[in-house]
Amino acid sequence: MLKQEEAVEISVLLKQGMGVREVARRCGVSRNTVRRVRDEGCGRRFKREAREGKLYGFLDYIRERLAAAAPDWIPASVMLREIKALGYTGSHSILRAHMASLRPVREPEPLVRFETESGRQMQVDWAEFRFDGIRWFAFVAVLGFSRWVFGRFVDNQRFETLRDLHVAAFDSMDGVPREALYDNMATVVLKRDAEGKGRHQFHDGMLSLSKDYGFALRLCRPYRARTKGKVERGIRYVRESFFVPLRAEFRQRGEPLTLDIVNARFATWQREIANRRVHGTTKARPDVRLIEEQARLLPLPGLKPAPSPREALAKKVPIARPRTPIQRPLSAYDVFSAGVSP
Repeated sequence: MLKQEEAVEISVLLKQGMGVREVARRCGVSRNTVRRVRDEGCGRRFKREAREGKLYGFLDYIRERLAAAAPDWIPASVMLREIKALGYTGSHSILRAHMASLRPVREPEPLVRFETESGRQMQVDWAEFRFDGIRWFAFVAVLGFSRWVFGRFVDNQRFETLRDLHVAAFDSMDGVPREALYDNMATVVLKRDAEGKGRHQFHDGMLSLSKDYGFALRLCRPYRARTKGKVERGIRYVRESFFVPLRAEFRQRGEPLTLDIVNARFATWQREIANRRVHGTTKARPDVRLIEEQARLLPLPGLKPAPSPREALAKKVPIARPRTPIQRPLSAYDVFSAGVSP
Protein backbone atom coordinates (compact mmCIF):
# COMPACT_ATOMS: atom_id res chain seq x y z
CA MET A 1 0.00 0.00 0.00
CA LEU A 2 1.20 3.49 -0.84
CA LYS A 3 2.28 5.48 2.20
CA GLN A 4 0.79 8.86 2.94
CA GLU A 5 4.16 10.58 2.60
CA GLU A 6 4.70 9.02 -0.82
CA ALA A 7 1.27 10.17 -1.94
CA VAL A 8 2.05 13.70 -0.75
CA GLU A 9 5.33 13.66 -2.65
CA ILE A 10 3.55 12.54 -5.83
CA SER A 11 0.94 15.25 -5.39
CA VAL A 12 3.60 17.94 -4.86
CA LEU A 13 5.56 16.92 -7.94
CA LEU A 14 2.42 16.89 -10.08
CA LYS A 15 1.47 20.37 -8.87
CA GLN A 16 4.92 21.61 -9.81
CA GLY A 17 4.27 20.57 -13.40
CA MET A 18 6.16 17.30 -13.60
CA GLY A 19 4.73 14.71 -15.99
CA VAL A 20 3.20 11.40 -14.92
CA ARG A 21 6.03 9.32 -16.38
CA GLU A 22 8.78 11.34 -14.70
CA VAL A 23 6.96 11.33 -11.34
CA ALA A 24 6.57 7.55 -11.56
CA ARG A 25 10.27 7.14 -12.35
CA ARG A 26 11.41 9.46 -9.58
CA CYS A 27 9.15 7.97 -6.90
CA GLY A 28 9.59 4.35 -7.94
CA VAL A 29 5.88 3.66 -8.53
CA SER A 30 3.73 2.79 -11.53
CA ARG A 31 2.14 5.42 -13.75
CA ASN A 32 -1.28 4.13 -12.76
CA THR A 33 -0.45 4.88 -9.11
CA VAL A 34 0.53 8.42 -10.05
CA ARG A 35 -2.72 8.87 -11.99
CA ARG A 36 -4.70 7.53 -9.04
CA VAL A 37 -3.13 10.09 -6.71
CA ARG A 38 -3.74 12.80 -9.29
CA ASP A 39 -7.39 11.87 -9.75
CA GLU A 40 -8.32 10.91 -6.19
CA GLY A 41 -6.01 13.06 -4.10
CA CYS A 42 -3.87 11.88 -1.18
CA GLY A 43 -6.49 11.21 1.47
CA ARG A 44 -6.64 8.60 4.22
CA ARG A 45 -6.83 5.63 1.89
CA PHE A 46 -3.04 5.66 1.94
CA LYS A 47 -1.07 4.20 4.80
CA ARG A 48 0.58 6.90 6.89
CA GLU A 49 4.00 6.30 8.37
CA ALA A 50 4.26 7.24 12.01
CA ARG A 51 6.91 9.89 11.95
CA GLU A 52 6.39 11.91 15.16
CA GLY A 53 8.12 14.90 13.65
CA LYS A 54 11.22 12.88 12.78
CA LEU A 55 12.37 15.49 10.30
CA TYR A 56 11.61 18.49 12.49
CA GLY A 57 14.95 18.58 14.26
CA PHE A 58 16.81 18.63 10.94
CA LEU A 59 14.92 21.37 9.11
CA ASP A 60 17.46 24.06 10.00
CA TYR A 61 20.32 21.84 8.88
CA ILE A 62 18.59 21.13 5.55
CA ARG A 63 17.84 24.81 5.00
CA GLU A 64 21.42 25.87 5.78
CA ARG A 65 22.90 23.19 3.52
CA LEU A 66 20.66 24.18 0.62
CA ALA A 67 21.45 27.86 1.15
CA ALA A 68 25.18 27.13 1.14
CA ALA A 69 24.82 25.13 -2.08
CA ALA A 70 22.76 27.77 -3.92
CA PRO A 71 22.29 28.32 -6.79
CA ASP A 72 22.98 24.59 -7.15
CA TRP A 73 21.02 21.88 -5.39
CA ILE A 74 21.89 18.98 -3.09
CA PRO A 75 19.98 15.79 -4.01
CA ALA A 76 17.73 14.19 -1.41
CA SER A 77 19.84 11.02 -1.51
CA VAL A 78 22.90 13.00 -0.39
CA MET A 79 20.93 14.91 2.24
CA LEU A 80 19.53 11.64 3.60
CA ARG A 81 23.02 10.22 4.03
CA GLU A 82 24.11 13.36 5.89
CA ILE A 83 21.19 13.61 8.31
CA LYS A 84 21.23 9.86 8.99
CA ALA A 85 24.77 10.37 10.24
CA LEU A 86 23.32 13.00 12.58
CA GLY A 87 20.66 10.66 13.96
CA TYR A 88 17.70 10.93 11.56
CA THR A 89 15.58 7.76 11.66
CA GLY A 90 12.76 8.73 9.30
CA SER A 91 12.18 7.56 5.75
CA HIS A 92 13.59 8.79 2.49
CA SER A 93 10.10 9.64 1.25
CA ILE A 94 9.49 12.16 4.05
CA LEU A 95 12.71 13.95 3.20
CA ARG A 96 12.07 13.86 -0.54
CA ALA A 97 8.59 15.28 -0.11
CA HIS A 98 9.92 18.12 2.05
CA MET A 99 12.75 18.95 -0.34
CA ALA A 100 10.47 18.72 -3.37
CA SER A 101 8.28 21.41 -1.83
CA LEU A 102 11.31 23.71 -1.66
CA ARG A 103 12.37 23.41 -5.26
CA PRO A 104 10.43 24.11 -8.45
CA VAL A 105 10.80 21.33 -11.00
CA ARG A 106 10.35 21.69 -14.72
CA GLU A 107 9.39 18.89 -17.06
CA PRO A 108 12.52 17.36 -18.60
CA GLU A 109 12.65 16.71 -22.31
CA PRO A 110 12.05 13.06 -23.27
CA LEU A 111 15.25 11.08 -23.77
CA VAL A 112 15.91 8.08 -25.95
CA ARG A 113 18.52 5.95 -24.23
CA PHE A 114 21.04 3.96 -26.26
CA GLU A 115 22.58 1.02 -24.43
CA THR A 116 25.98 -0.30 -25.47
CA GLU A 117 27.23 -3.85 -25.34
CA SER A 118 29.71 -4.96 -22.73
CA GLY A 119 33.28 -3.82 -23.31
CA ARG A 120 32.45 -1.68 -26.29
CA GLN A 121 32.49 1.99 -25.34
CA MET A 122 33.83 4.53 -22.89
CA GLN A 123 32.47 8.09 -22.98
CA VAL A 124 34.81 10.92 -21.99
CA ASP A 125 34.33 14.61 -21.30
CA TRP A 126 35.63 17.61 -19.36
CA ALA A 127 33.56 19.68 -16.94
CA GLU A 128 34.41 23.01 -15.34
CA PHE A 129 34.03 23.57 -11.60
CA ARG A 130 34.60 26.71 -9.55
CA PHE A 131 35.23 27.44 -5.90
CA ASP A 132 35.58 31.04 -4.72
CA GLY A 133 37.19 32.24 -7.93
CA ILE A 134 39.34 29.14 -8.46
CA ARG A 135 38.67 27.16 -11.64
CA TRP A 136 39.26 23.43 -11.95
CA PHE A 137 38.46 20.88 -14.62
CA ALA A 138 37.09 17.42 -13.96
CA PHE A 139 37.99 14.59 -16.33
CA VAL A 140 35.11 12.10 -16.28
CA ALA A 141 35.06 8.73 -18.07
CA VAL A 142 32.08 6.35 -17.97
CA LEU A 143 31.98 2.77 -19.25
CA GLY A 144 28.79 2.39 -21.27
CA PHE A 145 27.70 -1.05 -20.10
CA SER A 146 28.59 -1.10 -16.41
CA ARG A 147 28.39 2.70 -15.84
CA TRP A 148 31.71 2.48 -13.99
CA VAL A 149 32.87 6.04 -13.48
CA PHE A 150 36.42 7.31 -13.18
CA GLY A 151 37.22 10.96 -12.59
CA ARG A 152 39.89 13.33 -11.40
CA PHE A 153 40.14 17.10 -10.92
CA VAL A 154 43.01 18.99 -12.58
CA ASP A 155 44.00 22.59 -13.23
CA ASN A 156 44.59 22.33 -17.00
CA GLN A 157 43.34 20.57 -20.14
CA ARG A 158 46.65 20.02 -21.91
CA PHE A 159 47.10 16.92 -24.03
CA GLU A 160 49.65 15.40 -21.64
CA THR A 161 47.11 15.70 -18.82
CA LEU A 162 44.36 14.15 -20.95
CA ARG A 163 46.64 11.28 -21.98
CA ASP A 164 47.71 10.51 -18.41
CA LEU A 165 44.09 10.55 -17.24
CA HIS A 166 43.14 8.05 -19.96
CA VAL A 167 45.89 5.75 -18.69
CA ALA A 168 44.64 6.15 -15.11
CA ALA A 169 41.06 5.44 -16.24
CA PHE A 170 42.11 2.24 -18.02
CA ASP A 171 44.05 1.17 -14.94
CA SER A 172 40.95 1.70 -12.77
CA MET A 173 38.91 -0.46 -15.17
CA ASP A 174 41.71 -3.05 -15.47
CA GLY A 175 41.22 -3.06 -19.22
CA VAL A 176 40.54 -1.01 -22.33
CA PRO A 177 37.19 -0.59 -24.14
CA ARG A 178 37.11 -1.05 -27.91
CA GLU A 179 36.25 2.62 -28.51
CA ALA A 180 36.12 5.98 -26.74
CA LEU A 181 33.54 8.65 -27.57
CA TYR A 182 34.30 12.39 -27.44
CA ASP A 183 32.86 15.72 -28.49
CA ASN A 184 35.03 18.42 -30.08
CA MET A 185 37.96 18.45 -27.65
CA ALA A 186 40.85 20.34 -29.25
CA THR A 187 43.25 17.80 -27.77
CA VAL A 188 41.36 14.97 -29.49
CA VAL A 189 40.20 16.22 -32.89
CA LEU A 190 41.84 18.97 -34.94
CA LYS A 191 39.26 19.08 -37.73
CA ARG A 192 36.02 17.21 -38.34
CA ASP A 193 35.47 15.66 -41.77
CA ALA A 194 38.91 16.88 -42.85
CA GLU A 195 39.15 14.27 -45.62
CA GLY A 196 35.45 13.66 -46.22
CA LYS A 197 32.41 12.82 -44.13
CA GLY A 198 33.41 10.88 -41.05
CA ARG A 199 37.12 11.11 -41.87
CA HIS A 200 38.42 13.36 -39.12
CA GLN A 201 41.87 14.76 -38.46
CA PHE A 202 42.78 13.63 -34.95
CA HIS A 203 45.48 14.94 -32.64
CA ASP A 204 48.71 13.02 -33.27
CA GLY A 205 49.09 12.30 -29.58
CA MET A 206 45.61 10.77 -29.34
CA LEU A 207 46.25 8.67 -32.44
CA SER A 208 49.42 7.38 -30.82
CA LEU A 209 47.61 6.64 -27.55
CA SER A 210 44.76 4.83 -29.31
CA LYS A 211 47.27 2.74 -31.27
CA ASP A 212 49.27 1.83 -28.15
CA TYR A 213 46.14 0.82 -26.20
CA GLY A 214 44.11 -0.59 -29.09
CA PHE A 215 40.94 1.52 -28.87
CA ALA A 216 39.22 3.47 -31.64
CA LEU A 217 38.50 7.20 -31.49
CA ARG A 218 34.87 8.14 -32.05
CA LEU A 219 33.15 11.54 -32.15
CA CYS A 220 29.56 12.23 -31.15
CA ARG A 221 27.28 13.84 -33.72
CA PRO A 222 27.66 17.63 -34.00
CA TYR A 223 25.22 19.60 -31.83
CA ARG A 224 23.94 16.32 -30.37
CA ALA A 225 25.72 16.03 -27.03
CA ARG A 226 23.09 13.51 -25.94
CA THR A 227 24.76 10.88 -28.09
CA LYS A 228 27.23 10.80 -25.19
CA GLY A 229 24.49 11.10 -22.61
CA LYS A 230 26.04 8.59 -20.21
CA VAL A 231 28.99 10.83 -19.46
CA GLU A 232 26.80 13.95 -19.50
CA ARG A 233 24.61 12.41 -16.81
CA GLY A 234 27.74 11.20 -15.04
CA ILE A 235 29.06 14.76 -14.90
CA ARG A 236 25.74 16.01 -13.55
CA TYR A 237 25.87 13.28 -10.91
CA VAL A 238 29.41 14.32 -9.94
CA ARG A 239 28.38 17.95 -9.74
CA GLU A 240 25.18 17.47 -7.75
CA SER A 241 26.08 14.55 -5.51
CA PHE A 242 29.76 15.23 -4.91
CA PHE A 243 31.03 18.71 -5.69
CA VAL A 244 28.10 20.89 -4.63
CA PRO A 245 27.80 19.23 -1.18
CA LEU A 246 31.58 19.37 -0.72
CA ARG A 247 31.77 23.03 -1.72
CA ALA A 248 28.88 23.88 0.59
CA GLU A 249 30.61 22.03 3.45
CA PHE A 250 33.81 24.05 3.09
CA ARG A 251 31.92 27.31 2.68
CA GLN A 252 30.08 26.63 5.92
CA ARG A 253 33.38 25.91 7.65
CA GLY A 254 35.02 28.97 6.13
CA GLU A 255 37.97 26.81 5.07
CA PRO A 256 39.88 26.80 1.76
CA LEU A 257 39.26 23.89 -0.59
CA THR A 258 42.40 22.70 -2.37
CA LEU A 259 42.86 20.46 -5.38
CA ASP A 260 44.50 17.78 -3.24
CA ILE A 261 41.56 17.74 -0.83
CA VAL A 262 39.06 17.58 -3.69
CA ASN A 263 40.80 14.62 -5.34
CA ALA A 264 41.26 12.73 -2.06
CA ARG A 265 37.54 13.08 -1.31
CA PHE A 266 36.65 12.39 -4.95
CA ALA A 267 38.56 9.10 -4.98
CA THR A 268 36.79 7.99 -1.79
CA TRP A 269 33.41 9.05 -3.18
CA GLN A 270 33.95 7.06 -6.38
CA ARG A 271 35.08 3.97 -4.48
CA GLU A 272 32.47 3.98 -1.71
CA ILE A 273 29.44 5.67 -3.28
CA ALA A 274 29.38 6.28 -7.04
CA ASN A 275 30.52 2.83 -8.14
CA ARG A 276 28.65 0.98 -5.37
CA ARG A 277 25.23 2.60 -5.72
CA VAL A 278 22.41 0.87 -7.58
CA HIS A 279 22.30 2.71 -10.90
CA GLY A 280 18.92 4.13 -11.84
CA THR A 281 18.98 2.78 -15.41
CA THR A 282 20.76 -0.56 -15.10
CA LYS A 283 19.28 -1.35 -11.65
CA ALA A 284 22.65 -2.78 -10.69
CA ARG A 285 25.87 -1.63 -9.03
CA PRO A 286 28.58 -0.41 -11.43
CA ASP A 287 31.33 -2.28 -9.55
CA VAL A 288 29.37 -5.53 -9.91
CA ARG A 289 28.66 -5.03 -13.62
CA LEU A 290 32.29 -4.05 -14.17
CA ILE A 291 33.32 -7.59 -13.23
CA GLU A 292 31.18 -8.86 -16.10
CA GLU A 293 32.41 -6.15 -18.45
CA GLN A 294 36.09 -6.78 -17.71
CA ALA A 295 35.83 -10.10 -19.53
CA ARG A 296 35.12 -8.14 -22.71
CA LEU A 297 37.70 -5.38 -22.25
CA LEU A 298 41.00 -5.40 -24.11
CA PRO A 299 44.03 -6.21 -21.94
CA LEU A 300 46.24 -3.39 -20.73
CA PRO A 301 49.45 -3.04 -22.78
CA GLY A 302 52.77 -3.64 -21.10
CA LEU A 303 54.19 -0.28 -22.07
CA LYS A 304 53.82 3.39 -21.30
CA PRO A 305 52.68 5.92 -23.92
CA ALA A 306 55.42 7.67 -25.86
CA PRO A 307 56.26 11.17 -24.61
CA SER A 308 54.61 14.08 -26.41
CA PRO A 309 56.73 16.59 -28.37
CA ARG A 310 56.33 19.03 -25.47
CA GLU A 311 57.68 16.47 -23.00
CA ALA A 312 60.45 15.36 -25.34
CA LEU A 313 61.54 18.95 -25.79
CA ALA A 314 61.48 19.50 -22.03
CA LYS A 315 63.79 16.52 -21.54
CA LYS A 316 66.38 17.82 -24.01
CA VAL A 317 68.44 19.87 -21.58
CA PRO A 318 71.69 21.11 -23.10
CA ILE A 319 74.81 19.92 -21.29
CA ALA A 320 77.21 22.71 -20.42
CA ARG A 321 80.81 21.79 -21.20
CA PRO A 322 83.75 23.99 -20.28
CA ARG A 323 85.47 25.58 -23.24
CA THR A 324 89.29 25.63 -23.12
CA PRO A 325 90.86 28.09 -25.55
CA ILE A 326 93.73 26.68 -27.58
CA GLN A 327 96.73 28.85 -26.85
CA ARG A 328 100.36 27.98 -27.61
CA PRO A 329 103.55 29.92 -27.08
CA LEU A 330 105.06 31.46 -30.24
CA SER A 331 108.05 29.11 -30.01
CA ALA A 332 105.73 26.20 -30.78
CA TYR A 333 105.21 27.45 -34.31
CA ASP A 334 108.99 27.28 -34.95
CA VAL A 335 108.60 23.48 -34.99
CA PHE A 336 106.11 23.63 -37.87
CA SER A 337 108.20 26.10 -39.88
CA ALA A 338 111.59 24.49 -39.28
CA GLY A 339 111.43 22.31 -42.38
CA VAL A 340 109.95 24.90 -44.69
CA SER A 341 112.43 26.56 -47.07
CA PRO A 342 111.91 30.20 -47.94
